Amino acid sequence: MRGYYGPGPLGPVSFLETRVISPSCWRPAFWLRPVLTLLLAYGAARLCVWLQTPIPWMIGPLVVTSLVSVLGVPTASWTPFRNAGQWVIGAALGLYFTPEVGALVAGLWWAIALGIFWALALGLGFGVWLRRVHAHHLPGLSAAQLLGTTYFAGAIGGASEMTLIAERHGARTDLVAAAHSLRVLLVTLSIPFAMQAWGVSGLDLATPGAREVHLPGLGWLALLSLAGALAMRRLGRANPWFMGALLVTMGLTLSGVVLSALPGWLTAAAQLVIGVSLGVRFTPAFVHTAPRWLASVALASAVMMLLCAAFAWLLARFTGLHPATLVLGTSPGGIAEMAITAQVLQLGVPLVTAFQVCRLVAVLVLAEPVFRWWSAQRSVR
Repeated sequence: MRGYYGPGPLGPVSFLETRVISPSCWRPAFWLRPVLTLLLAYGAARLCVWLQTPIPWMIGPLVVTSLVSVLGVPTASWTPFRNAGQWVIGAALGLYFTPEVGALVAGLWWAIALGIFWALALGLGFGVWLRRVHAHHLPGLSAAQLLGTTYFAGAIGGASEMTLIAERHGARTDLVAAAHSLRVLLVTLSIPFAMQAWGVSGLDLATPGAREVHLPGLGWLALLSLAGALAMRRLGRANPWFMGALLVTMGLTLSGVVLSALPGWLTAAAQLVIGVSLGVRFTPAFVHTAPRWLASVALASAVMMLLCAAFAWLLARFTGLHPATLVLGTSPGGIAEMAITAQVLQLGVPLVTAFQVCRLVAVLVLAEPVFRWWSAQRSVR
């Protein structure tokens, strides 16, 4: 991920751009920052393991990287590391989709559809609320720009994808990116600790199709999932490294093909680099970007989590699934982060992944049509 960049009506915005190192930078000075950031993140992960926090290999790096980045420490995330982390996590999740699990997920299509409708309605409501709160507090924005900024900031979709779509509609992209980054951070930090306080874990009856590591099979799994990731990237799809690896591994597992499990150290390393890639977004410039906007996003994110928890409890009564699984499946967090939480705590990994993946695809497809409809409704009034 290259970070977000958009001109915006108030000048260039690049507070997320400066923390990402592209693979074309080969000078030692460019390598030093990401390497030191990884070492710091590793120390934080080991500390969280000792403290027995939930998902320590992602929470530790995320927290420490966010804190030192906000304080002005020059942290950095190397893009290929983050891509590799998503590739590994996508492949690891795909191993859970055995034929039996696939039939279970297919039988819950109506619940997944309700989850998609809920996400679209919740995001639209979030955008309406942001527009009302900030109608007179964002100078320099026209009515159309304000509408686009608040709508795409509220949409529960991929951060980079929503920011790019928002840019096409003339929205202020720094505020859209900031809203998504802060929401994902708050959800990623809140829900795992809430699950730990709740005392739920090990509820997942589904186990990966492959349980042992076989080196030849692992090599084939790596090559095939890499081909899927590269194909998705070539096609310009969202989250190509995650989605490509997930779809290929899912297809193999659903077909009964068992190649190899993934080593525990590899998935831990993937969680670490994903935590770092999230943490480096929070620079001093990020904190000083429209404090009122960030405060309202934080408040709305907390309310959204509560509403999603209530929706999950209601859905659990009709599906017979444990509410914890549906909380993760319907939460307004990032797909990789929620799936990792489900995997580590063993809380319905395939179902959480299916809910989050279907929601991501639906929001990416429907976000613009819904925005056009909303804009037309506003112009009629």
